[in-house]
Amino acid sequence: MSTFEWIIGLLLGAVALSALARRIKVPYPAFLAIGGALVAFIPSSPSWALEPDLALALFVAPVLMDAAFDTSLRDLRNNWVPVSTLVVAAVGLTTVGVAFVAHRLFPDMPWAAAVALGAIVAPPDAAAAVAILSQVKLPYRMVKVLEGESLLNDASSLLIYRIAVGAVVMEHLKWSEVAPAIALGLVGSVLAGLLVGRIMPSIMERVREAPSAIIVQFATTFMIWIAAEHLGLSGILTIVVYAITIAQTAPARMPARLRVPSYAVWETTVFVLNVLAFMLIGMQMRPIWTRLDQEVRWEYCVAAAWILLTVILVRLLWITFYRTTLRVLIAHGIYHPKDPKQVASPKGGLIISWCGMRGLVTLATAFALPENFPYRDFIVFCAFAVVLGTLVIQGLTLRPLILAFGLKDDDPVGVEVARARAIAYRAALDAIEDDPSEEAEILRLEYRAVLMRADDDPHGGITNGELPADPLRRRAIEAARKSIFGLRATEVIGDDAFHRLEEELDRAELSAGG
Repeated sequence: MSTFEWIIGLLLGAVALSALARRIKVPYPAFLAIGGALVAFIPSSPSWALEPDLALALFVAPVLMDAAFDTSLRDLRNNWVPVSTLVVAAVGLTTVGVAFVAHRLFPDMPWAAAVALGAIVAPPDAAAAVAILSQVKLPYRMVKVLEGESLLNDASSLLIYRIAVGAVVMEHLKWSEVAPAIALGLVGSVLAGLLVGRIMPSIMERVREAPSAIIVQFATTFMIWIAAEHLGLSGILTIVVYAITIAQTAPARMPARLRVPSYAVWETTVFVLNVLAFMLIGMQMRPIWTRLDQEVRWEYCVAAAWILLTVILVRLLWITFYRTTLRVLIAHGIYHPKDPKQVASPKGGLIISWCGMRGLVTLATAFALPENFPYRDFIVFCAFAVVLGTLVIQGLTLRPLILAFGLKDDDPVGVEVARARAIAYRAALDAIEDDPSEEAEILRLEYRAVLMRADDDPHGGITNGELPADPLRRRAIEAARKSIFGLRATEVIGDDAFHRLEEELDRAELSAGG
């Protein structure tokens, strides 16, 4: 089977697996991990190669860009204490714990290589957690903590990873020599992300065609990552700061006709990259497995199981320690949180601990190791085992655990949406208040009917986004669609006229809440 045929087959298989995952309500990366493991042992499966240096740019840059663009700065500020402890302490302790276990299992393994393994398996994956959290109603703040952690822990783990890999490559790496460069690189990454985030929107808004605009978005993302790496900066931190910066102005600069297809393409791309990463790392497992004799295979499996157990336990122990310490500080009047809900309940702490599924970043960093790196086969083997183990063990049990605990969400986003919707409709009504046309009068009647709902809401909001006439509009649009289908079927109109009318009706349906 040719490469192209394999790609088509893998993508279609991934679509089927993701559909099955949605049906039984489990994170789709869990099924991708199982699929990648199965592909590794298909006798006729290909052995694709990818340059290690390309792996991080190809897989991590667009995924981080997509996640950071949707991040709320307000929520990051409000939850900076738990997010920062997870990003720094949890990642650091996991790295140390895994390095210690790996070195005990293989005493001749260099400490730098063991630390690199720890950094590879330390950061949880955003896609797996979000896939579960979108299916249940967890408390809003808990979701924001997990999203903030998933966004920023990649930067801290990759920093440790690069130092460890550099220590192996350079052999004699002194902390006094690299510390100033690291500090300068971190500050420079933030400044570079801010600078590019201020400059690029004014350039990108000149591109008005949807295909060209989307290509420029992707090309810019890769260029920023590559430039940051060449300058000795953190590609991850630069991309995160850049995405958060442009997200503040992009909605006002980008018209809807560009935004709708752009969001759809980015969502699809993130899915495809997850598919390719799981399949590529799965393909690396077959040559590793075949090179090992029976005794070494068993040794690797036992070691990977210990690494997996360490990854799960360290996170659980740290979050338990953090919760206990915070409650003691509050009880003694040392710490005064603005919101008492900042301290998670025992059930909430266990849920956060269990949201430690590893995924794309772990696979990409393992793949990016140099070919001659000490214990590379073992590190790649462990990385895939940890990803597979956490996705299967934690990913498949997380939703039942959440439902069993009965955690509820008071829907603060819904309250904010309802209040903002009322304000927006009042602004729309004010904008056309002086227009004497018949069309303006029709719109005024609709907007006033919507705003009457705000009088019945204690928060002064509108809980339903539909205009009163929207159901009628959708019924009329459906009738119009059937008529143009008939006109095309009887060849009264051709396909060009049909598609132009179809586009007009699509826009009308979207505006009517279709």
